[in-house]
Amino acid sequence: MLILASASPSRRQLLTNAGLDFMVEPSGVDEDEIKLSLVAERAGAQDVAETLAELKACHVSKRRPLALVIGCDSTLACEGRLFDKPPTLAAARRQLRDLSGRTHELCSSVVVARGGARLWHHNERARLTMRPFDDTFLDAYLERAGEGITGSVGAYHLEGVGAHLFSRIDGDYFTILGLPLLPLLAFLAEHGIGLAASRGTST
Repeated sequence: MLILASASPSRRQLLTNAGLDFMVEPSGVDEDEIKLSLVAERAGAQDVAETLAELKACHVSKRRPLALVIGCDSTLACEGRLFDKPPTLAAARRQLRDLSGRTHELCSSVVVARGGARLWHHNERARLTMRPFDDTFLDAYLERAGEGITGSVGAYHLEGVGAHLFSRIDGDYFTILGLPLLPLLAFLAEHGIGLAASRGTST
């Protein structure tokens, strides 16, 4: 059994598009409280992402000890400041104004757990440069993007109209969407989970 310990639509879509059979079971971990504690301890963006990904995976894995459980997290940092998912479109507007014309780093982590313990993890970073934009553009973007962007740490979906925000992107596309997919697929294939397994054949 394969479980995604996340309610993220984009991560769910990535695994679905990759042809994997899996269940979705959000972890229920209090991410905000944990992130505040980590930031107080001066943890870096990548450390925050890895810690949260592991906690999500292990939390669900304790409930489902025989399953392989995937936990993921992405943390955005810009000039030493960590950004959270904006709770409202107004907060998204403020965040995008802060990121306009600047380069930020998106740190993503994926962890696979079984029996309540981490089996494997992979960290990945991407650098994204937003082009400068004015309020007219920002109004048009927010109207087209809609409330869905409040579920993204950067207030954008690169696979949609969010692509208009950027002048340069350096890094893995799947990582930017929230899940370093290729290393995960390689790990799962080693454990008999993949296209061949879904057809009932051995690799």
